[in-house]
Amino acid sequence: MKVILQKDVSNLGDAGDIKEVADGFARNFLFPKRLAVRASEGSTKMAVHQKKLAELKKEKRQKAMESVSGNLNGKEFSILVKTGGGDKLFGAVTPMDVASLLKKEGYEVEKRKIEFPEPIRSLGTYKLKIRLAEGILPTITIHVKKEEGVVAEG
Repeated sequence: MKVILQKDVSNLGDAGDIKEVADGFARNFLFPKRLAVRASEGSTKMAVHQKKLAELKKEKRQKAMESVSGNLNGKEFSILVKTGGGDKLFGAVTPMDVASLLKKEGYEVEKRKIEFPEPIRSLGTYKLKIRLAEGILPTITIHVKKEEGVVAEG
């Protein structure tokens, strides 16, 4: 069955693409979730128009992310954490912690876009990449520091 994708579907295609899929996949997954519509003469023309709109939207987003990247690249931030004996962290610094820190500094970044090379479980300095858009990867430095005056007993 030929369908026109309404939204990006991983491992299948982008919004506006015309794809040949199994009937059951279309009926049971794509159509109920409104990810695709059946391809017909009229809907094919609509798909071409929708594809152009998606390209324009992508370009606009790319330009916006480039400006954010220019402001963010190379910045350094400090995050204060509670530690126990031996300066060992309780838990780890998570992407959600970094995203909330960036939000306080005025940068709106989704937590899933922050790439950790390894889990942060000790004090120190770490370089993190933020995947803002395709090909835009600013690097920030996070200094994980001990919260003064707070010693937890474990």
